[in-house]
Amino acid sequence: MATQTDPDVAKAGPEVDKSGHRVRSMFASIAGKYDLLNHLLSLNVDRMWRAFTVRTVPPEPGVPVLDCCTGTADLALAYDRAAGGKSPVIGSDFCREMLLIGNQKARKLGAQDRVTLIEGDTQRLPFPTGEFGVVTVAFGLRNVSDTAKGLDEMIRVARPGGKVAILEFSRPRGPVLGRLYLTFFTHVLPRVGQAVAPNRYDAYRYLPESVMQFPDGQEMLDLMTSRGLVDAVQHPLTFGIATLYVGTKPGTPG
Repeated sequence: MATQTDPDVAKAGPEVDKSGHRVRSMFASIAGKYDLLNHLLSLNVDRMWRAFTVRTVPPEPGVPVLDCCTGTADLALAYDRAAGGKSPVIGSDFCREMLLIGNQKARKLGAQDRVTLIEGDTQRLPFPTGEFGVVTVAFGLRNVSDTAKGLDEMIRVARPGGKVAILEFSRPRGPVLGRLYLTFFTHVLPRVGQAVAPNRYDAYRYLPESVMQFPDGQEMLDLMTSRGLVDAVQHPLTFGIATLYVGTKPGTPG
């Protein structure tokens, strides 16, 4: 999918391969180092981004929450803490190796009876329509091979009046920050990632490539409204390195 152009942030080259088999195998190969690298490369700011997401789109007591592309379940567990055990939380992901680590973390926190992790594809979510009060995805929608189809499924399983929240990397604008970010993201990060978590898929080169080709800013808001969400808003985080997008499914909770 094309992204808006900006003179300070260059686009990636050829379309990145987001086929299901490649993405699943890639994340399986780095699952053991995934959390370490996320926190290391973001200087732990990724924890703040998830905390902001939970505060901005809080769970409603008794109403289930779904975290798509949950990976090792960081956002699902953050929602469990915020809900205080009063809302069931489900995390879905199609990479079993990531879910195994997520389940270990849930057991360590004593949340295994409240947080359920299931293997499932965001393009074909195995849940009834209108099931969840909050449907989230953190740094995962850009890995879905058909972005619009994944977003449609998230909207489908949200209840009327429910929130759909997308936390994703974005591209800072500006002649200085934009270029510094681009240099770090495309040259430094892949080398550090490959050194810490060697893998034949070069996963940390895929990261900047997929971000550069993913819609951000107004383009993401336009996509959300085109799929049926209303009151779509964006919250740039840490100078625009990440952005939280929130939309509402039309209707009244029944």
